[in-house]
Amino acid sequence: MTNTTMTSDIEATVRKYYRIVGDLRYTEDDLRGIVTPDALFTEHPNPIAPHGAVRTVEQNVSGFLAGRALLSDQSIEVVEVLVSGDRAAVRASWSGTVGVDRGPFTAGTELTCAMAAFLTVRDNKIAAHDTYDCYPPLPVAVPA
Repeated sequence: MTNTTMTSDIEATVRKYYRIVGDLRYTEDDLRGIVTPDALFTEHPNPIAPHGAVRTVEQNVSGFLAGRALLSDQSIEVVEVLVSGDRAAVRASWSGTVGVDRGPFTAGTELTCAMAAFLTVRDNKIAAHDTYDCYPPLPVAVPA
């Protein structure tokens, strides 16, 4: 496999992963199909997760499903993917609409986030995802 082929395969895998996590029509099975069974997901501290988190696949799937229960709409726009070896750096933007009153959020609340992430791809699947999510001031206070 040439470097160009490997780079384009890694980018295609990363873009597919973001399509799955960013579109409410995709399912838990779709997510499980694009990640390795031992994948780790690291969310660095941000207003939604003030202490950050490191999640296994099972914990990430739970969060994936919880997001679908909370949101009525969401999208992720991948702005840029830079590949080096089996790693990809991603710049993206996320937006979502809260669909139900839950916690500090009321239905209809619009949220946005600028994301920077580093992903490791193994066998055309995501093996690690470190994300740095930057939220503008939230429309409500989120308890720590």
